[in-house]
Amino acid sequence: MPKIELHLHHEGGAPPAFIRGLAAEKKVDLSGIFREDGSYAYRDFNHFLSVYEAATSVLTGPEDFARLTRAVLEESAAHGVVYTESFLSPDFCGGGDVGAWRDYLAAIREVADETERDMGITLRGVVTCIRHFGPEKAKPAAICAAETAGDFIVGFGMAGDELVGEPADYLWSFDCAREAGLQITVHAGEWGGPQSVRAALEDLNPARIGHGVQAIEDDALVDTLAERGTVLEVCPGSNVFLGVYPNLRMHPIQRLRERGVKVTVSTDDPPFFHTTMTREYEALEATFGWGEEDFAEVTETALAAAFCDDSTKDKIRERLT
Repeated sequence: MPKIELHLHHEGGAPPAFIRGLAAEKKVDLSGIFREDGSYAYRDFNHFLSVYEAATSVLTGPEDFARLTRAVLEESAAHGVVYTESFLSPDFCGGGDVGAWRDYLAAIREVADETERDMGITLRGVVTCIRHFGPEKAKPAAICAAETAGDFIVGFGMAGDELVGEPADYLWSFDCAREAGLQITVHAGEWGGPQSVRAALEDLNPARIGHGVQAIEDDALVDTLAERGTVLEVCPGSNVFLGVYPNLRMHPIQRLRERGVKVTVSTDDPPFFHTTMTREYEALEATFGWGEEDFAEVTETALAAAFCDDSTKDKIRERLT
């Protein structure tokens, strides 16, 4: 089944074997971040962030990100993804310097164009600032996004630890991105409760919320999401793996749909959470009885919510049908 994914962290899609190989080439010891079976090892969400940043530390130049992009897109295409938006952080691609960011971006885009031609998967980028790096560090990321906004860089968002600061602290960066024509998404409601979703909506007015699942704890907020048509980028496997919910049966994705909230399905950081888009679909089918019509509805929601231009959406629609 052809799929659309809207919530994928570019570096978070790095297969562990790819990171291990790159570390070996550069003679960097990252043995502490892997289990004996070769997968990523971490204890909890905060430790996951540390392991994530350690893994990305070996991605030190445009060529590394070109190789990463090929590895990520090949894996996504193997699971039927025909369109994906990945989160790209200038903090990891040149340290927020616009000139360096352009070099990284050119390398990523070259591989994306090749992969689209060869495998039929289209990539678009959503620049993200990192919340726990603080508001001042977010500003260079926003400037990088604004300076390269266009047909490839289509959005701006915020990832990282949502318990740090308030969305309003980052308003300058989001205004900068919005003025450049970029669409907005914000991580919220994964760890910060429904109040984090409400704050994101009120302070930053995003079209989409990354995760947002804890909104289910506030009936009025659920109604607000439904009325506004705010789309949730839901990552069920990630939420269960990290312990936001004890199992998929307890996950609110079905209840949110029943309440009229628009939801999509994504993997977040697939190799970190031992998931793929295929596994996400299979789990939703097995747990909630989702069938072809359910997946078609979710896919149509994702296509409508995608930040790419209309001509790209028309091309993706042809692939879906």
